[in-house]
Amino acid sequence: MNRIEKTFQLLNNNGSKAFVPYIMAGDGGLDSLVERLQLLEKFGASAIEVGVPFSDPVADGPTIQQAGIRALNNGTTLKGIVAKLAEARESINIPIILMTYLNPIYAYGIASFVHDIQNAGVDGCIIPDMPLEEEDIIAPKLEAAGIELIRLVTLTTPIERIKQIATKGNGFLYTVTVKGITGVRNEFDGDIHAYLQAVKEVSPIPVLAGFGISNQEQMLDLTKNCDGVVVGSRIVDLFAKNNLAEMEQLMSIFKQKSNIV
Repeated sequence: MNRIEKTFQLLNNNGSKAFVPYIMAGDGGLDSLVERLQLLEKFGASAIEVGVPFSDPVADGPTIQQAGIRALNNGTTLKGIVAKLAEARESINIPIILMTYLNPIYAYGIASFVHDIQNAGVDGCIIPDMPLEEEDIIAPKLEAAGIELIRLVTLTTPIERIKQIATKGNGFLYTVTVKGITGVRNEFDGDIHAYLQAVKEVSPIPVLAGFGISNQEQMLDLTKNCDGVVVGSRIVDLFAKNNLAEMEQLMSIFKQKSNIV
């Protein structure tokens, strides 16, 4: 049982929901990464998703794309990120989940990538452009290293395929709540609750909602039918504006209220 499983077991025992913030590594300078991870843990994050900047981020909306460009312009590399995560692990206790596309992994070398993120204390890996049919190129290596491959399902994924994907691994199922890319949304499809409920009913692992979630009302509303939320663009934007007080308030209110949803 790695940190991800232990975290969700603890949340479940406490009747609480997960809050997983996303940050772009290297946005604001790679030297700020450890401090930002420490801050998010202090504010009450259940786990942290760390994005790797990439030149062609097909799943990312404007806010995260711009953060990736800033990070690349700062000279951020995957090797540099992994080194900083190893440094962060000395003081961070919650799960760290690395989100990257396949191309940087290929460039790094699959075996070397898995070896190095394992040594850095990474608990999970999200690879949004890798379909289930192709994951054998890396999934067995991650499993052997004790790193969870976090898989995604979407509003257009057939229920039988959701069942198939949900039986893989022991981390959580990343459930995309919009038809499109990341980014703040004012509202979601009217059938979003039925969708989350359907996924929850067939998934043996925790279900987290992500993409487009930006305020407490959305977070608390969506967690009526799932185990937590991933919040990306809003967190990235608040870091870019150095608005740490609002970030702390956002996370604090969610943590206080989510256990009564």
